[in-house]
Amino acid sequence: MKYSICMVSDFFYPNSGGVEAHVFQLSQCLLAMGHKVIVVTHSYGSRVGIRYMTSGLKVYYCPYKTFYKGCVLPTMLTTLPLLRNIFIREQVDIVHGHSAFSTLAHEAMLHAGSMGIRTVFTDHSLFGFADTSAIVTNNFLQVSLAQVDHCICVSYTGKENTVLRANVTSHRVSVIPNAVDSAAFTPEPSRRSSDRP
Repeated sequence: MKYSICMVSDFFYPNSGGVEAHVFQLSQCLLAMGHKVIVVTHSYGSRVGIRYMTSGLKVYYCPYKTFYKGCVLPTMLTTLPLLRNIFIREQVDIVHGHSAFSTLAHEAMLHAGSMGIRTVFTDHSLFGFADTSAIVTNNFLQVSLAQVDHCICVSYTGKENTVLRANVTSHRVSVIPNAVDSAAFTPEPSRRSSDRP
């Protein structure tokens, strides 16, 4: 079965980083499997509107300004009209949000859930419990993930962390570890030290 999948994150190209690379590469793999994939993110400078990337990946650079550390201002209601329009226009079956700090991802999952669209969240990081920013983020995460259909973490430690921080039942959280393409990272045999036992 082929799905129409919408990846959503405040963190995407032209910025560089782990979440940005993950969203792009996962999208490329899903496209190669025959799924329809789009990415929704905020604008970056003059980069606003629809752009196409490798393999026809359609990216919506929405006209939302960033507020703090590359994330849009949390408003809940102002993102609804445009996100709803995108979900309907693209006939989205699944909304996949990335990163606990991505306001846009959380709002998209909330709106998608209210429209009856399945939602998935991937948590890419570990966070604490004691400092002020962690307390605020964890409370927000708890509200946001209450209605998400499934969560993905990149490690078992990350799963424990997400279950505790967001009060999500462990059966709703899966672990898919980060992968390494061993073909791309194979040592050159001729460069190995000859003094190894």
